[in-house]
Amino acid sequence: MQHTQYSKRHRQSLTSYIHLYTAQMDRTSIIIFIGAELVGSGVIEGITETSIKVKDEHYMRGVCEFRYGR
Repeated sequence: MQHTQYSKRHRQSLTSYIHLYTAQMDRTSIIIFIGAELVGSGVIEGITETSIKVKDEHYMRGVCEFRYGR
């Protein structure tokens, strides 16, 4: 079984506005979790105070955790 190595950046949560806006501007892929469950991934299309839009889906900022993707 092959294991994928993740860099520290890939494990880093996007918790501040600057992280989110930088990921959006750089078109960096992110992954989205609710608890331990992976619920989405892709490039940020939009940011509001309450949600992040990825692939035409809105993920609530107060519920989801956003991390850098691969």
